[in-house]
Amino acid sequence: MEPTTNESVVESGSLKKASKVRDYFQLIKFTLSFTVVFSCVICYLLAPNVEYNWLQVVVLFVAGMLITGSANAINQAVEKDTDAMMKRTASRPVASGRMSQQEAYTFATIAGLLGVFMMGWFFKTENGFNWNAAWLSAFSLFLYAFIYTPLKKVNSIAVLVGAFPGALPCLIGWVAATGALNPFETMTVNGKTFSNAGGYVLFAIQFLWQFPHFWAIAWVAHSDYSKAGFKLLPAEKGPTRFTAVQGIMYSVLMIPVGILPYYFGMTGQVSMWILIAANLFMVVQSIRLYNEMNAKAARRVMFSSYIYLPIVLLALLADKTI
Repeated sequence: MEPTTNESVVESGSLKKASKVRDYFQLIKFTLSFTVVFSCVICYLLAPNVEYNWLQVVVLFVAGMLITGSANAINQAVEKDTDAMMKRTASRPVASGRMSQQEAYTFATIAGLLGVFMMGWFFKTENGFNWNAAWLSAFSLFLYAFIYTPLKKVNSIAVLVGAFPGALPCLIGWVAATGALNPFETMTVNGKTFSNAGGYVLFAIQFLWQFPHFWAIAWVAHSDYSKAGFKLLPAEKGPTRFTAVQGIMYSVLMIPVGILPYYFGMTGQVSMWILIAANLFMVVQSIRLYNEMNAKAARRVMFSSYIYLPIVLLALLADKTI
């Protein structure tokens, strides 16, 4: 039996709605945003004064997705023509023409403002609105969308700049819980005194992790990035031993930083040894890239880094002592 005209219209409308939802998922880069917000939530739960209020966790997740999604929407609107040149990004909604730049900017504005407001309003401190969490969230969005994004075509220092908004969600999560931004402040919980440096320790872990992670991605996608004019590898000649050495250096730096959560009394020895093992694994994979100098080895670094972050963050949370 052939569908009636009304049924066809309803079916067509449903398909359009589903397509629009998929476009917005692509616009906010849902998988990437989820990873970023996951870090924010775990670091919130690692703060010493946090009780497991799952409603707050959900609110933090939504606020984080709005802020990160806003930054990614601006990124795609700005890079509309660039994305259209690359195979891996040509199907994005703005690049393909399925969504206008104006629609992307409108969504980004609404989502960004709402997310920043939620950070301040729902995670109030003793003094009221959590201004530190709100302005830090706004700063992270601005840095990613308006500094890192255009800088990618200018100089490879963009990777260093981009590592700051990439790691700030860890600090934002901590500040959402504590309201304190000064690393030299202390807080007392159940008669015990803790340093507020914990948020910066978590920031440092994710900050250093991004270099071997992102350079491995840039190595694999170098031809696509070059076609679009992006300068994301530390060497102008592309994938070279200099790039591999840089990856090794940052992987090695991750080892002492991985001990700091235990040093500051945030977590126990079990997670410390897990972090040491995970960091040594990243060093080994980076050395293999230096020895083999090919895309296969770069993919190993890339996939190792994907596994590294959830293992490290969940190990810290499971071994939390504060």
